Amino acid sequence: MTRILVIAISVLLFYLEPIFGLFSPIELNTDFYVLVPRFLIIYLIFVAVYYDRKRAMLYGLFFGLLYDVFFIDIIGLYSFIYPLMCLVASFTVKYIHQHLLVSTILTLLLVAGVELLLFLFYTSIGIKTMTFTYFYQHNLIPTMIANAVFLLMFGWAFKYILLNRFNQKALLLQK
Repeated sequence: MTRILVIAISVLLFYLEPIFGLFSPIELNTDFYVLVPRFLIIYLIFVAVYYDRKRAMLYGLFFGLLYDVFFIDIIGLYSFIYPLMCLVASFTVKYIHQHLLVSTILTLLLVAGVELLLFLFYTSIGIKTMTFTYFYQHNLIPTMIANAVFLLMFGWAFKYILLNRFNQKALLLQK
């Protein structure tokens, strides 16, 4: 049951991202702030940290390719970035403690890395023409706040589900 739950959460988060993306941009004092939900990559980083690096990278490749096909015109961008962030998370967690607070900070840093990589890529090929200061103030900070709220709400649940699945897998291997 828990095996299906790990995949089902990934699919659910993949479908929830564009729904929450409809609430963006937000206008405050004649300025527009863009909130980009990154629920799936947050979950995939937790999968890499608390469950299995290979599965996280496989899910990242699969859902990144789906994201490329359905939402953007450049095939290979998200299917490269998602597994890369899972790989970085799994290698980083070897040297630090897997405490929930540390994992939360690591996840937020990696989400910022995703946003920065996407900004650099889009500006280098000419799709976006904004300055880094504008990106930082109107895109990165609001995105990080929105994803931090999501992570604070669901991070403990992700950790519990993934550790429960990891423990089940370990028990099956002992038999």
